[in-house]
Amino acid sequence: MSLLQIDQLSLAIHGTPILRDISFDLDAGQIVGVIGESGSGKSMTAYSVMQLLPEGSRTEGAISLNGDNLLSLSEEQMCSLRGDELGMVFQEPMTALNPVKSIGDQVAETVRIHRQASRAESLRIARETLDRVELPADRFPLSRYPHELSGGQRQRVVIAMAIALRPKVLIADEPTTALDVTTQAQILKLLRRLVREDNMALMMITHDLAVVSDLADDIVIMKSGEVVETGAAKTLFQSMTHPYTKALFEASSHVPDRALDSDAEAAPLLQISHVSRDYVLPRTSLLASPPKFRAVNDVSFTIQRGESLGLVGESGCGKSTLTRAILGLEEVQEGEILIEGEPVFSGHEVQRSVRRKMQVVFQDPYGSFNPRHRVARLVSEPFHLLDTQPGSAERAEAVADALESVGLEGSDGRKYIHEFSGGQRQRIAIARALIIKPKLIVLDEAVSALDVSIRAQILDLLADLSDRFGLTYLFISHDLSVVRSITDRVLVMKAGQIVEEGQTDAVFDNPQHVYTKSLIEAAPRLPDLPTELTAKLATQNEVSI
Repeated sequence: MSLLQIDQLSLAIHGTPILRDISFDLDAGQIVGVIGESGSGKSMTAYSVMQLLPEGSRTEGAISLNGDNLLSLSEEQMCSLRGDELGMVFQEPMTALNPVKSIGDQVAETVRIHRQASRAESLRIARETLDRVELPADRFPLSRYPHELSGGQRQRVVIAMAIALRPKVLIADEPTTALDVTTQAQILKLLRRLVREDNMALMMITHDLAVVSDLADDIVIMKSGEVVETGAAKTLFQSMTHPYTKALFEASSHVPDRALDSDAEAAPLLQISHVSRDYVLPRTSLLASPPKFRAVNDVSFTIQRGESLGLVGESGCGKSTLTRAILGLEEVQEGEILIEGEPVFSGHEVQRSVRRKMQVVFQDPYGSFNPRHRVARLVSEPFHLLDTQPGSAERAEAVADALESVGLEGSDGRKYIHEFSGGQRQRIAIARALIIKPKLIVLDEAVSALDVSIRAQILDLLADLSDRFGLTYLFISHDLSVVRSITDRVLVMKAGQIVEEGQTDAVFDNPQHVYTKSLIEAAPRLPDLPTELTAKLATQNEVSI
């Protein structure tokens, strides 16, 4: 008998079907990858196992842990299992952690609740567990708080909380989505080691096929609340039969068609010359001058008109700081930033004539919009940068044109942002960036939070817009596969400096710097397919999921 058995699980919330006849098993020491896009039901399957479902939920079927049906247990009985025999790691560690409690207290809390241990004993176990997830005592004392840690370190704390009592089953829900490639590789390696050491079953939930292709023993593909295909990870992609699985695979490796501009103008659009940016740190003593941290150190590069330039690097490398300086949001201490020969900073201010030549598309489209305003008002916000404001009729026409240019309807301007999907919201963010016809668009992790098929569609849209309007892109991302598919040149940034640059294919195929090599080696890869299946996928002209 398997350790965890999900048998004919169905779930409805207030009468709306969410899951239909879900069945798969997990054995001790086994890793099962549950793959699917937003709305596929993969997270609701995990919440069903944990019995963390909203009011109005009705489940049928069975979820058995060591032969005991979890669906028949009371909430009190489930509370005794959660954190003890069932552990869960969530996607966003900062929201999963209490910002006002130390990491030691948060890991120890699970021990105190389930083992009735003393404070000293629970803190001892917390220390051992943090050591297990590679947060050693000399660098990460129990007194540290979540805000003092990086994203990857916070995720390790969340994992420590989940495994403190060595549960039989661990569920990891998109645990690496927001992490850069090297940190992601470290977290995946850590999870694999913990499974091996504790003989624990791991349910790994993700929308990224490449993440689980080398990690999981078995893979479960979900779509619209159903399991559409299952199989061993080593053979599933070689013999996949369901159209959805094939479409997921094609979308994961999708490369948009782009027209290469061989007649690019010689004069660069953006010039970065010896730029440095310092931050003042807290004083170490009353009499000493406050120390400074150099986040960007003597960076120089150019972007030609119509070019797509990628900027990659790990969290903390300085790429976001450099981006804010380019956009005129933070002044630099040294160097010069020019767009079409005009300085971004004139004195201590940014002129509107310069600012309107640049727009930005952020990672989280919902967070970058005011939910109380209609889409038409949101898209027209950049008009404040123009010297002459358009009239109401001209404004409405411009908004409709912008929305239609990104594949939406002009009438969508009357709706609110919550009425759209994640991919549609990102299209609206791109429409807002386009509406005043900027020369440069900065894309800051603009597709990293999207499902693979939506990501493919947005990349196709960006390529099409570049061809139609002659746009220039600065594409910032930790996803190397995305950067390779959409950029002409790439810059690699580490510790505030550009350590390598060149044509994208040349850098990826033959990296020169050891840091670039480590980034490329850490990036998850899809397995190679048989020749006949590769040819069949290549004949698909578009991604349709």
